[in-house]
Amino acid sequence: MLTVDFDRLGLRPGDRVLDMGCGGGRHAFEMYRRGADVVAFDQDADELAKVNEWFWAMKEGGEVPDGAEAATKEGDALALPFADGEFDRIVAAEVLEHIPADIQAIGELVRVLRPGGTMAVSVPRWFPEVVNWKLSDDYHNNEGGHIRIYTEEELRDKVTKAGLAYDGKDYAHGLHSPYWWIKCAVGVENDQHPAVRAYHKLLVWEIVKAPKVLQWAGKVLDPVIGKSMVLYFHKPLESATA
Repeated sequence: MLTVDFDRLGLRPGDRVLDMGCGGGRHAFEMYRRGADVVAFDQDADELAKVNEWFWAMKEGGEVPDGAEAATKEGDALALPFADGEFDRIVAAEVLEHIPADIQAIGELVRVLRPGGTMAVSVPRWFPEVVNWKLSDDYHNNEGGHIRIYTEEELRDKVTKAGLAYDGKDYAHGLHSPYWWIKCAVGVENDQHPAVRAYHKLLVWEIVKAPKVLQWAGKVLDPVIGKSMVLYFHKPLESATA
């Protein structure tokens, strides 16, 4: 399930794009399908191996346009192994909340984005995330877990101070917030709880079948309790001469 709106990002075939902190690769796969030249970047070698297998399967299965390229790269978000201005588009989805030195990571993202390029940054939304933290310490007190809860103002301020211009915001996954509230209330590892199992079936139905009733429910709930907040930015052209 995608968090970023690629039309709003301005993604076009042939764009060189970075999915920073790609995880399982959901955004990288969609950008590849749309004909982009994709780099899926993460520090987890095992995840990247799986993503690379999917890239190969997509190519072999004819799921991507001719000319589209995809690769994986392992490394540190605080020292991206890319040239200045290398990417036309950047996605950083649900990753900054895991990084202690988030300002340094943002600075690296801005560095490798070309002037005129665009970036989408998504993080857990403040209110749903606060509820999760209040209900369960186990939700965030684990290695590699969430270390901060962003407000919209804080995230926007950090990115604009790094050199990007703010273009707008969106919210996503309104149906997912109640699921996590239930999990935090009964125990985040308690996947066999009847309420968790029932709601999980609902989410699987949403993802696999995309019924209109759940599409409508999502549109209603996203602005109210959407679990993810997505901010969109661009790098001013004058950055080329700064």
